[in-house]
Amino acid sequence: MSKSKELEIRLQRTEQQLRLFQKISRFMVKEMSLQQVLQGVVSLIVEFMECDSCLVYLIDHDELVLCASNTPHPSTIGKVKLRMNEGLTGWVARERRSVAISREAYKDPRFKYFGELPEDSFEAFLSAPVIARNRVVGVINVQHRGAHQHTGGEMEVLTTVGEQIGCVLVLARMEPTAVASANHVELVLSSGPIRPRG
Repeated sequence: MSKSKELEIRLQRTEQQLRLFQKISRFMVKEMSLQQVLQGVVSLIVEFMECDSCLVYLIDHDELVLCASNTPHPSTIGKVKLRMNEGLTGWVARERRSVAISREAYKDPRFKYFGELPEDSFEAFLSAPVIARNRVVGVINVQHRGAHQHTGGEMEVLTTVGEQIGCVLVLARMEPTAVASANHVELVLSSGPIRPRG
């Protein structure tokens, strides 16, 4: 492949990433239910990563609860649960690290079978923590039916989306009236000067 063609492909992919982040940011400023936002994010991820499955789990006490999915099994939303010490998803939440497995993810010793989920037999698995206020509050998983070599770019995108979902969750806790009546200047200035790290 020529250098110019390679650059063209990379530029095209970067533009797609930018559009993905823009669309998710727009969800953050719209008045939508949290369920609608999560389902919208899941749909965007499936389209961007051309994957077969995208699942979002959120932490409830010491469990991870399935809260959004692109697959047509709505009965599993809120019902599929993992303890924090179970499965690849639990590992990602505990370790606060992403994981990428390109083939035979179901053979990984950390993998947990559910039986009712078609994803149990999918080959490739990519997962990132959902982070809010520097705390893990959930996990986002992407799976492919067949083997798939995840790129560094895909891993970075999923990590960033996990951070965006975390921001959405923090914003969802705010009353719309609190946003409207807040003195944002006072809020910023009262937090003190920004000190350089290091």
